[in-house]
Amino acid sequence: MSLLNLLLNPPEGLTLPAIMFLSFLLGMMHGATPDEHTWPITFSYAVGSYSTRRGMKAGFLFSTGFTAQRALLTTLGFVGLAAFYQRYNLDGPVYIVVGVVMAVAGSYVLKGRYIHLPVDKLLGGNPHHTSSASRVSEDMAHNREVPLKMTVLHGLIAGFGFGAYATIVTFVLAPQVPSVVYAPLPGAMFGLGTMSMQILFGAAFANLARIKKLTQEEISIIGRSTAGRTLYYGGIAFMFIGLLIVAFPLLDQLSISTGNPIPNLDAVNVGFVLVVSVVGVIGVGSLVKSYMDMTSIKRNRKSYSLPKQT
Repeated sequence: MSLLNLLLNPPEGLTLPAIMFLSFLLGMMHGATPDEHTWPITFSYAVGSYSTRRGMKAGFLFSTGFTAQRALLTTLGFVGLAAFYQRYNLDGPVYIVVGVVMAVAGSYVLKGRYIHLPVDKLLGGNPHHTSSASRVSEDMAHNREVPLKMTVLHGLIAGFGFGAYATIVTFVLAPQVPSVVYAPLPGAMFGLGTMSMQILFGAAFANLARIKKLTQEEISIIGRSTAGRTLYYGGIAFMFIGLLIVAFPLLDQLSISTGNPIPNLDAVNVGFVLVVSVVGVIGVGSLVKSYMDMTSIKRNRKSYSLPKQT
């Protein structure tokens, strides 16, 4: 039996150390693959941290809340109370709650300031270019620090999402532990495995904001602006998808197989679309937009400061 087959189809009669080890490996796979319950949140907070250490901290704090919830979930699985996941689809409600918390955090970072719209030009005005640049500069510079402590709350909420990895740990591995005393261990080990990967991805995401030829202050401004937009608009995306699933539950079952046996890579479905939309489109798009705003500001300031020719 290959290791992948062992992980995805664990046999009966496993020892407690084997259960804990397999749970940890499953957690690593969960954290390393594009999962809608982890990547969008870790990306949003880590990129706003604009440093490797704070990015790692974002991944750690998120996974702390996630680990606590998973320990509770496997306990429920051991005593049979997690069966409600087999009866009810909670993806829609979880997406909505996650989206609300993301949007609130994004609004906090942006201080209620949204992307500048050139209303004055639409009304026929022609303001000096450096005036517009100054407004963009002020909006970006006054964005607040990303509230990393909120990642714990995100982790707790996101942990209620259920996927293939959670199914294996909750319904296959957790019931095999000797007693209810040990029931939290598979979930805790799964969470720690996820944490190990999210810390690494948090560090990587944080360094996306480190664009060459920018000062540390400019990098921090770009990071905060990107994080605020990703959290705010990503939260709206989560809420929208959640409402659609609540209204039309069949949407959550639609998928296109990729032929890859690894969960989160095995199909193009709602979760995968969320990851691509929030991280790939909104997140990376916001990063590019913030960088372009910053370079435009620098270019306009340089042009404005040049001495006039006589």
